[in-house]
Amino acid sequence: MFAPEPAIGRPLLASIEILPRQIPSRYQLALWLPAGTRVYLADIGSPGSDAEMLVAAKRVREIGCIPVPHLAARRISSQQALETRLGQLAEQAGVDDVLVVGGGIARPMGPYASAMDLLDTGMLDRFGIKDIAVAGHPEGSPDFTETFAIDALRQKKNFADRTGARLRIVTQFGFAPARVVAWAEALAKIGVDAPVHVGVAGPAKVATLIKYARLCGVGNSLSMLQRSAGNLLSLTTGYSPEAFVTPIEEQLSASARPVIAQMHVFPFGGLEQASSWLRRRGSW
Repeated sequence: MFAPEPAIGRPLLASIEILPRQIPSRYQLALWLPAGTRVYLADIGSPGSDAEMLVAAKRVREIGCIPVPHLAARRISSQQALETRLGQLAEQAGVDDVLVVGGGIARPMGPYASAMDLLDTGMLDRFGIKDIAVAGHPEGSPDFTETFAIDALRQKKNFADRTGARLRIVTQFGFAPARVVAWAEALAKIGVDAPVHVGVAGPAKVATLIKYARLCGVGNSLSMLQRSAGNLLSLTTGYSPEAFVTPIEEQLSASARPVIAQMHVFPFGGLEQASSWLRRRGSW
């Protein structure tokens, strides 16, 4: 069982993301990750990714953590491919929790053009998968409008309401804490009240974060990070996520109805460094 949601005033609990082909040994994973942690396994669509995903999910399950494979709808070639993938993950790795995303490519490789297309197959329910994460973009996305994104989240919330799925929203990482909280509050006001797990860039060199922020389209708050980095000579210094996380925790502790349930860490500076930071602050 994963840990309960944090009480008001407590450090936000955390999940983490790993690239399957880079997953450490079982010993290292058990050393760095506390039992019960949700471990998201990213799907970048590389050759052999299904096999790598299965190996990674098994390893995560073996150390007592919760594997959360990404399902990128547009990268799935057929209904049979989806059924095979889910069957292997559920039966061989005990997967009962997934992140469903669009897929980030212009043309679908198969019948699923969106995350909603995949959800509507009923395939997740067939394999006993009731915990479902979907993506949120507090700073928008270069791939679609804000209106489109909000409508998509409404559809997914409606799907959860009619099917009994336990939906949560996992956001892209960013560097503007007030913007993230305002976005989550706005969603709750329009009835999209699924728990929000806010994306956090883990400790890393500032130059590394700027590179990933540009790749991922996190443009609106990138200027904040660049200003904090100072001149070019300071781009080799380390970034601490506390500047982002602490203001969110402070705002949540003052709220009667906190809109953010926990954080989701992207360990750009490495899993060991992210784990050390999360343990020191009490999130793990």
